[in-house]
Amino acid sequence: MREYNVNINGIDVNAKYSEATINSVFMPLLERLTAMQKEKDGRILVMLAAPPGAGKSTLSSFLEVLSKEREDICNVQAIGMDGFHRRQEYLLSHDTERDGKTIKMVEIKGAPITFDLEKLTAAIKRVAAGDICGWPSYNRHLHNPVEDTYTVTEKIVILEGNYLLLDEAGWRDLRKYADYTIRLVAEENFLRDRLIDRKAKSGNSLEKATAFVDFSDMENVRICLNNSLEADLTLALDGNENFFIK
Repeated sequence: MREYNVNINGIDVNAKYSEATINSVFMPLLERLTAMQKEKDGRILVMLAAPPGAGKSTLSSFLEVLSKEREDICNVQAIGMDGFHRRQEYLLSHDTERDGKTIKMVEIKGAPITFDLEKLTAAIKRVAAGDICGWPSYNRHLHNPVEDTYTVTEKIVILEGNYLLLDEAGWRDLRKYADYTIRLVAEENFLRDRLIDRKAKSGNSLEKATAFVDFSDMENVRICLNNSLEADLTLALDGNENFFIK
């Protein structure tokens, strides 16, 4: 078992990946992407989509680390779409509808409507075109994006996010910029437990974390699980946190 410690959006994460998963799933994936990059002779953009709590940010970061362990694998750069959350002040001042009631957008932060899709699309176009460009991050403690945290430079870029394969107007257009797509899936209850734990680690009480997850996050989980386009590769996460090809 390989332990992997990383800070994701301001939260320290300790992940474990089995050597069997690394050797049978992750390394063959990196070998395939390397072959695609060599054939294209340009940047490869990989979109990795998953519901909240599935570990997509940690996994993409781990794939970046793995890519640097072998000289025959092209270096990977992992980036995320969380930096395209609308700013907190916008979410606090704008309304939306949920279950027939008018609520502030901040109450369902993380839903598709709370992201700046136009800005995300423009940024994806630049990455897909091979540009060296800035990329934002999101800090859960600041509750806001941080612009130009990273500079996108590598020949294989893995972009992770909840809605990159969402089958809805505007969102489904993103797929055309990807050279390869990956989708992660898992059981709802497993994801709920992980989301509550993550929300609590962001400085919320267990009661508040549970209420937010049940009202907001689980709706987003179901959107991702039930309303996503098919991917080139689908990985399932079991109860022991092992990924396998589905």
